Amino acid sequence: MLSYFRTLLLTLTLSAVAINAQANLKLPAIIASHMVLQQKQTNPIWGWDKPGTKVTVTLGDQVKKATAGDDGKWTVILDKLDASYDPKVMTVEGTSKRVIKDVLVGEVWMCSGQSNMGMTVSGDWKFEVESLASLHPGLRLITVPRVGTQELQKDFVGTWESANPTNCKSFSAVGFFYGRYLHEILDVPVGLINNSWGGSAAEAWVRRSSLEKDTRFKLLTDGWKTREAFIESDAEKAKYQAAVDAWKTKTAEAKAAGKQAPRPPRNPEALLSGNSRPGNIFNGMVYPTLGYGIKGVIWYQGESNASRAWEYGQLFPYMIEQWRAEWGQGDFPFYWVQLADFRAEVDQPGDSQWAELRESQTKTMSLPRTGEAVIIDLGEGNDIHPKNKYDVAARLVRWALAKDYGFNIEPQSPTYKDVSITGNKATLKFDHIGGGMRTVDVAEVRGFAICGEDKKWVWADAKITGNDTVEVSSKDVAAPVAVRYAWAENPVCNVFGKNGLPLTPFRTDDFPMTTKPAEVE
Repeated sequence: MLSYFRTLLLTLTLSAVAINAQANLKLPAIIASHMVLQQKQTNPIWGWDKPGTKVTVTLGDQVKKATAGDDGKWTVILDKLDASYDPKVMTVEGTSKRVIKDVLVGEVWMCSGQSNMGMTVSGDWKFEVESLASLHPGLRLITVPRVGTQELQKDFVGTWESANPTNCKSFSAVGFFYGRYLHEILDVPVGLINNSWGGSAAEAWVRRSSLEKDTRFKLLTDGWKTREAFIESDAEKAKYQAAVDAWKTKTAEAKAAGKQAPRPPRNPEALLSGNSRPGNIFNGMVYPTLGYGIKGVIWYQGESNASRAWEYGQLFPYMIEQWRAEWGQGDFPFYWVQLADFRAEVDQPGDSQWAELRESQTKTMSLPRTGEAVIIDLGEGNDIHPKNKYDVAARLVRWALAKDYGFNIEPQSPTYKDVSITGNKATLKFDHIGGGMRTVDVAEVRGFAICGEDKKWVWADAKITGNDTVEVSSKDVAAPVAVRYAWAENPVCNVFGKNGLPLTPFRTDDFPMTTKPAEVE
């Protein structure tokens, strides 16, 4: 009986604590001391409290009020503010009071994608020097932990910090260098939100219910439904349990023999909380920050979708459109990094999945307020994570400087415009040439391939014949029909604009993509 009353008392106590916790004012991690509010636009501030509670948010002479809804959530909208280094104090009063200190106003950018965005400053070739140049009290950093789930998450564990030589080392290198450029050039506070996840697939960054409603992605979503049913089947669970039992036996035997224990079997259910399941990252990492005032997004992802480059041509722009719709800030700037060169160089020209993914990325610039940083010269053949992130950020930031901050600078790499063929010669014209075109390393123009009606590609002889033209031919192709440039995982190519930006990989043909599924007409 005594045990019963102890249990009852403990239950009542825990219930009271839970009720009290629900009644207390709560703010999300993204709204906290040291945060940066986006200048020159309204900024939502939200949190949770006991349903029906009147909540007052005060920032300077702004006083905003809201009432917690049935789900406890409340939201106020702050008026537009100009950039300022003067630290502000925000108070939020409901069932309790919260004081948020050291709030700055400036530019806020989200840094998203997979491992090449996630790669930290400590992974850059120049990290020792760069980290020493990273004491910037007006540059604020916050990182969203990697959480993959099918359930929408309201919050995450993280804190805003002022950049310094220590904490910058664990922050996204591309994001940090990009933000530091803006901070120093614009002379305003900058806030950076890092929510990257290595190896992630684009479909994980989109709300799953939205993805499933779009028939273009039926093959993708149906495939996942089949995979999920298999993983959660009794047979698969029994198979995994048998593998665990066998591993335990072998581990005991190895221990007895003084040998190294074998690796445990991989739980197939890990895939369900991973970084490729549709909706997982949107729910766990994007949604908790959704609505926070931002200027825009920088993105570095695509490697995990390279084998599905045709699909990516629809999925990537769809993701951008969905994020913009979800955020409710209109067409905010969205700039990305095209895939770098990687893997072995090829002797003969031909098809390439990575080249097709790059093409899908380039075509996404048909969306408004988008831009692509071409880094076909900055990769490493033996490392999918090239360590020069400083120059990657420098090319990305050109887009923001030119398109968002009014600087007279060309952000776009030279791009293919059109082709005319006369006899055995193809003459190509280009836009965004940055003052003209030139080669690097050697005078010979490299990277062009040409083919006739037989679609057999050969390396072409090429020469720059004017500011914006290149002439291409081959003694082996009497009647050319198409030209390609830098069309390989790791192409040997050397054409640049005179402003230092590399020519964007391209093809003049519309031959079927090798990554187009056979099931798609």
